[in-house]
Amino acid sequence: MNKLAQLREMSTVVADTGDIDAIGKYTPTDATTNPSLLLKAAEKSEYRHLIDKAVKAARGDSELLMDQLAVNFGNEILGIIPGRVSTEVDARLSFDTDGTIARAERLIELYEAIGADTQRILIKVASTWEGIRADDELEKRNIHCNLTLMFSFEQAAACADAGVTLVSPFVGRTSDWYRKERGVDSFTPEEDPGPQLVTRIYNYYRKHGFETVVMGASFRNTDQILQLAGCDLLTISPALMEELMLADGEVPRLLDPEQASGMEIERLQLDEQGFRWSLNEDPMATEKLAEGIRKFAADADRLQAMISA
Repeated sequence: MNKLAQLREMSTVVADTGDIDAIGKYTPTDATTNPSLLLKAAEKSEYRHLIDKAVKAARGDSELLMDQLAVNFGNEILGIIPGRVSTEVDARLSFDTDGTIARAERLIELYEAIGADTQRILIKVASTWEGIRADDELEKRNIHCNLTLMFSFEQAAACADAGVTLVSPFVGRTSDWYRKERGVDSFTPEEDPGPQLVTRIYNYYRKHGFETVVMGASFRNTDQILQLAGCDLLTISPALMEELMLADGEVPRLLDPEQASGMEIERLQLDEQGFRWSLNEDPMATEKLAEGIRKFAADADRLQAMISA
C-alpha cells in the first residue's frame, strides 16, 4: 500500500481545503475549512453558484453573507465525505465568549435550514480563554467544536478540561517559529518541535482518559505527517496527500494509546490566571496565536470584499 493508505489504517485522514473537487479526488473521511481556504476556493469559477446563493440569502447583511457562504461550502462537502466538516466562527470574535456562542448557534441554524445533519458539523473556534469558555457552553448545547490555532500544551489541557470534542494543534506554524528563532533551515522529523507538541498533547489525553481527540494540522511536509502516524486525526492539504499517495515504503505507528496509558504524565488543571500566564510565558504560542487570528480575520475581510465587488 502507498503511504496515504497506510496512514488511513491508523489515523482518520481529513482534507485541509475548501476545494470540493480536491476533496472528491482524495476521498478523506472528514474535511475542515477556514476563511483562508474558502478565499482560495471562492476565486474559482466553478464555485460561483455557492457565492450567488449566499448573496441571495443574506440580502445585504454582510455577517450573514459570510456565515451562509461557509455553510454552503460545508454542505457541498458533506455530500462527498462520510464524516464531519469543520466550519469556522469569525476570527474577530476570538475574545468574545457570548459572540462566539451566538455565531456558532447561527451556523448550526443555517445548516439545519438546508437540511444538513448538524451532528456532522464541528464549529471551529480559536483556542483563546474566551473561545474555550464558549466551547464549554456549546458542548452542553450539543454543538460540537474544533478548537483551532493551538500552539501550546496549556491550551490543550484547558480544552480537555472543558470537554472539547476535537483540538487542532498547528504543526507547521510551530515548526516555522522555531526554525526562525533557532536560525536553522530544517529539523529532523524526530527533533521537529511541531510534531513534538502534538505527540505531547496526544499522550496526555490518552494517559488521563480524556475523550477529546487530537487532529494534527498545518503541515509543511510529509515527514511531519508521518511522525504523527497513529494520531486520532490528521488534516492534510491536497498537495501533501498527493505526495503520500505516490510514495511507497512502510509507515510505522508512532502514536499509540496503550503506550501513552503507561507513561508518567502529570495532570494539569488551569484557571484563567494560570492559563493566561502560561500563554504569556510561551512567546511562540503567544505570537502564533495572535498572528493566526489576524490572518484569518484579514482573509475574511478579503473574501467579503471580493464577493461585494
